[in-house]
Amino acid sequence: MLKIPGINHRMETAKFSSEALSELHVRPVERSEEGRYQEQMARHHYLGELPKIGETLWYVATWRDQWVAQLSLSAAALKCAVRDRWIGWDFRSQYGRLKLIANNSRFLILPDWHRPTIGSRVLSLPARRVVADWQARFGHPLLLLETFVDPRRFHGGVYRAANWIELGLTQGYRRTREGYSDQAGASKRVFVRPLCRDPRARLTHPNWDRLQLTGAPKIMLNADQMRSLPQCFTSIADPRRPQGRRHRLPVVLGIAAGATLCGMRGYKAISDWADALGQKARMRFGCRRENGYYVVPSEFVIRDCLVRIEPGTLDRALNDWNRAWGVQDDALALDGKTMKNAIDAAGRQTHIMSVVGHDSKICHAQKKSAHCP
Repeated sequence: MLKIPGINHRMETAKFSSEALSELHVRPVERSEEGRYQEQMARHHYLGELPKIGETLWYVATWRDQWVAQLSLSAAALKCAVRDRWIGWDFRSQYGRLKLIANNSRFLILPDWHRPTIGSRVLSLPARRVVADWQARFGHPLLLLETFVDPRRFHGGVYRAANWIELGLTQGYRRTREGYSDQAGASKRVFVRPLCRDPRARLTHPNWDRLQLTGAPKIMLNADQMRSLPQCFTSIADPRRPQGRRHRLPVVLGIAAGATLCGMRGYKAISDWADALGQKARMRFGCRRENGYYVVPSEFVIRDCLVRIEPGTLDRALNDWNRAWGVQDDALALDGKTMKNAIDAAGRQTHIMSVVGHDSKICHAQKKSAHCP
């Protein structure tokens, strides 16, 4: 049989495309495989490896147990004007719903598998299982995938072939250590892949419960709110010794309050939120400046300050901020309970009463008493 290299290669490729694509499968990367995944991403992807930060899933595409491609799905971009216009939300309403979007932050076809239709086939497979995987892993749904393609390197045809929707170009600004770059650089093509019917309607739905999200909606602080938070605590006396103070108490309490308003729970989460603040945000909070950079208090400093301050004092200061910036309530709800086994020395049971706003969900007042109301 006469073998012509070019023709036989094309025949072999056509045979693989038509018969073997059905044997391609995508699955999450096992913990024992993460080292291999990162090593290959660092070696073959032009952006290198990407650590797991927040909600992240790594996938590998296999063909008869051979690794064909690798994907990383992680947190959505905080800001993307063309995406946000397509969805129809503003930056305040979208903040607590960003977790319903995942970013295809890495896509790598391994060197021996650059064959026609492999890329689009691999990209189409995660959409069939990522919804269930994300719900099982992180406890909330996923409605949309997004990705950014550098037009200087790629045309994005593989995403179009996999039924992703091209929305347009970014403005070219990129994340930096200080926040965002001052000047626009190279724009990226923005693609999205819906994971449900009409994701825009669901992402903009006014009813938070319909989104299957737990807890209260998070907010995004604007510049004026960042500046105003530390001012609420200026009247609180600093219980720390003067020696060794690196951060003013109003700054520490303002950052802790801002992190809590944005959905953080626990000292570690508050500290991570503070570390993620850009230089402009740190300046607005009034952070100290060292070697040309604004620095934030550590987890130890945040914890040390919060445990020393009397809770009622913090509550009164935050209520002042709520009155200036919070949602106005047209109605208040009063609720009271009698604590079954909480009895004082005189044999009286303890009663608790609270006042909560219907619209803001803020507890405006609460009182514990051993006397019946």
